[in-house]
Amino acid sequence: MVIPQLPASGSSRRMVELSHEEALRLLGTVQLGRVAFSERALPAIRPVNHLVEGGDLIVRTHGGAALLGRALLSEVVAYEADEIDATTRTGWSVVVTGTATRVEDPDALARYHRLLMPWLDAESGQVIRIRPVIVTGYRVVGAERG
Repeated sequence: MVIPQLPASGSSRRMVELSHEEALRLLGTVQLGRVAFSERALPAIRPVNHLVEGGDLIVRTHGGAALLGRALLSEVVAYEADEIDATTRTGWSVVVTGTATRVEDPDALARYHRLLMPWLDAESGQVIRIRPVIVTGYRVVGAERG
């Protein structure tokens, strides 16, 4: 096993807060994230793929997804995605907190089914829209970057 060499603890990296717009733009550059929701009164986190459209996050679940039944109730969820370089320990992370609802419009569903593939059971599953209420994001940069 190869263990990567990490920068010394006195590294000159720093965190820069992202604007709402920049955070959503960065989310749109990756396809994979993690949705956090409540399952049997406990926190649950699942990896899902997503797209950003009109300021909302769209995710497609597989047929047995625990989030499915909850999304009918406009459940509050969190969604996190990031891109971190393991060697330099720089990159970004964005967390969106908002309400999740099931997408039911037939035209929108057909479009999202073409654009997003769930992890399992490609023929089944639902499409969930997350409307952001809180968007936070940070970029970890070296001292020479802003």
